[in-house]
Amino acid sequence: MPAVGTPEDTICAIATPAGEGGIGIVRISGPHAIDIGSRVVRLRSRQPLQTLASHTLHLADILFPPIPSRDGLSISETRESTEQIVDEGLVVYMKAPRSFTAEDVIEIHCHGSVLVLQRVCEACVAAGARLAQAGEFTKRAFLNGRLDLSQAEAVLDTIKAKSALGLKLAQRPLRGELAQQVHQLRTGLVGLLAHLEAGIDFAEEDITFVEREAMIVSLQETLAHIRRMLATAETGRILRDGVRVVIVGEPNVGKSSLLNCLLRENRAIVTDIPGTTRDIIEESVDWFGLRITLVDTAGLRDTTDLVELEGIRRSKEAQHEADIVLNVLDGAQLATIDMGTVRLPSLGDEHVWVVNKIDLVDAASVEPVSDALRARTKCKVLPISVRTGEGLEALKHAIRVQLGKPSFEPRDGVIITHVRHRVALERAETSLQETLVSIERGIEPEFVAVDLRGAADALGEIVGAITSDEILDRVFSEFCIGK
Repeated sequence: MPAVGTPEDTICAIATPAGEGGIGIVRISGPHAIDIGSRVVRLRSRQPLQTLASHTLHLADILFPPIPSRDGLSISETRESTEQIVDEGLVVYMKAPRSFTAEDVIEIHCHGSVLVLQRVCEACVAAGARLAQAGEFTKRAFLNGRLDLSQAEAVLDTIKAKSALGLKLAQRPLRGELAQQVHQLRTGLVGLLAHLEAGIDFAEEDITFVEREAMIVSLQETLAHIRRMLATAETGRILRDGVRVVIVGEPNVGKSSLLNCLLRENRAIVTDIPGTTRDIIEESVDWFGLRITLVDTAGLRDTTDLVELEGIRRSKEAQHEADIVLNVLDGAQLATIDMGTVRLPSLGDEHVWVVNKIDLVDAASVEPVSDALRARTKCKVLPISVRTGEGLEALKHAIRVQLGKPSFEPRDGVIITHVRHRVALERAETSLQETLVSIERGIEPEFVAVDLRGAADALGEIVGAITSDEILDRVFSEFCIGK
């Protein structure tokens, strides 16, 4: 028998989410899938499992396989056969290579009881399978050439998508769009490298395999393409992971009320007592197809309360991790003081000043107060009322505009969503820059080839053409069991 943990093992796992449901699926994949499936499945038609047409569903009883007793008799010979039945369900045989893993796959569709699914898995293990590791089905699909590495990552992104645009974005590399562009760029670099190395091998023959100017032009075009891809990385991060909007301000300016109003539910406790919120409270909503995580924080003020001090420390930490910071001010209070005495700190472009409680201010005073603030800050200033809802749609629009793009709708062209892809592209960019400098300075072609090969290898890491066990372990460790 092969050692545990090798590709020669036949693996099994529950492929549906934990919890109760009408249907649950146990997946078996590997070279002995048919033999193991035959031990745990008895078709109502009495046909042998291996004779079934691929990708067709058949009604079956799901059994716990016979276990030899001490006297040599199997359980089936010492007990009623009905005691072995775990459940009834449907069985499908997907013959290699026409399956997700490109191996023989048996899927057992049974009732979605946690106990039933666990028992079916136990039956598969008793029949000779081993439990799959996290991401092992997708890893086998990659190792068997069914998916490249970027497509495998897109499978995980599709499973974890939290917004409509995030899902749409994940499905593009799953169709191979990223891989196609990366392969095209890498093929061009490998072709140049082949000509360059041929010139090195035949240096004494005075044969030119590629003109210097033609190589420079080709490398510059590839470099420009890589930079265009890198320019999409921030948009890709937002589409994939969403936007983090942190609400800050002094106590009792309406931060928690704003959170509740934007969420349309009473998520945070609201009282007139200063310092009610002492910890980070966060919830997510879907706005304009994006996942927006709203974070309420402790009020910023001088205090000696140790718990409140810890909350203030976390508030400041949350600001550093934010994509957008909403600084909430009490508009009713501002309307009663000399605006010339108001001093606002110099803040980054990601900050927005939100003037709350304008329902408590004379209508004629709202704009003068807002204008006085605008004269003292480069950040956007928005008057709102969480009590009446006035200005909330304008605030949502401002958050949308603050993200810096007129549209996040994925259109033509690849959008980079993974840090691993961005880092690989940055390495390819650096190697190409060094290659161009070396060519322009007349450096020996052997050194030019080293940089050129580095760029090609960096691109190869994105799709798995160049990889290592460390990269594979890191990628597939994020998957759930059963996928």
